[in-house]
Amino acid sequence: MSTETRDGRPLVRLRSARLAYGPRVLWDGLDLDVAPGEFLAVLGPNGSGKTSLMRVLLGLRPLSSGTVEIGGEAAHRGSRRIGYVPQQRAVDPTLAVRGRDLVGLGWDGHHWGLGLRGRAERRRRVDAALAAVGATRYADRPVGLLSGGEQQRLRVAQALVADPDVLLCDEPLLSLDLAHQRMVSELVARRAREHGTAVLFVTHEINPVLPLVDRVLYLVNGRFRIGPPDEVMTSATLSELYGTPVQVVRVGDRVVVAGAENGGGQHHVEETP
Repeated sequence: MSTETRDGRPLVRLRSARLAYGPRVLWDGLDLDVAPGEFLAVLGPNGSGKTSLMRVLLGLRPLSSGTVEIGGEAAHRGSRRIGYVPQQRAVDPTLAVRGRDLVGLGWDGHHWGLGLRGRAERRRRVDAALAAVGATRYADRPVGLLSGGEQQRLRVAQALVADPDVLLCDEPLLSLDLAHQRMVSELVARRAREHGTAVLFVTHEINPVLPLVDRVLYLVNGRFRIGPPDEVMTSATLSELYGTPVQVVRVGDRVVVAGAENGGGQHHVEETP
C-alpha cells in the first residue's frame, strides 16, 4: 500500500520522534508514515506510550524531540483533519442528551455561529454519520438508556461527522462484549477502506482487529516494531522487544500472547480472551 497522499505526503508522519517523561523514555527514533485508507493497530502493555501517542497526534502533548505532521501540517489542537474516538466509559443512565445531539457535537466543535444554511448542513451531516454506523433507529433516544455498544457506535459517528482525514481510536473496545468489539472494529475498517481515512487504533483486544489491520505498531519498554501483523506478532519479534521469552500462540483465528518464566518470576505480557 502506498504511504502517500496524492500530493506526495502521508496523512500521518512522524520523524525521529521521541517522547520522554523525565528520565523515562516511552519511545525514541520513531519514524512512521500512515497512508490514506491504512488501518494501523497500536499495541503494547500498559504504560508503553499508546495513549501518549494519541495525545501527540491530537496536539495535546509536544514531542521531546522530532517532528509530527497531520496532512503535511504540524500537529495542533483542534485540527479539523482528525476525528477522535475515546475510550468506552460508563454513561449516567439519567443523561437525557439524545444520540443525534451527541453526534452533532463532533460538527459543532469546528463550526461556530451556524446560520440557517449551516444548520441544514449540520442535520445532513449528522444523519449521514448516524446511517454510516447503523445508529439511525435510536438516534432520538437518550444516550443514558442505550447499551454500551450503541453508545460506542454514536462515538464513532461523532468522530466521523466532520469527515476527517485521520481517525484516532483510543481503546474503543474497552468494556464491550466480543460481538460489539467486532462491530466497532469493522465499522472503523470500513471507514478506512471506503473513504481513504488513515486509522490509528489503540487496543488491548487484539483479536477483533488483527484480521482487519494493514500494519501493527507494537510499543514496549521504550522500543517498538512496525510491520504487517504476521511479521510483528511472532514469538521471536515480541521476545526481542520485551527482552524476555514471549510465546505467541495461534488457536484457530485467535492469537494469545503470554510471557514466560524470567529470572524466577512470571512475566505476563498480554493474553486476549
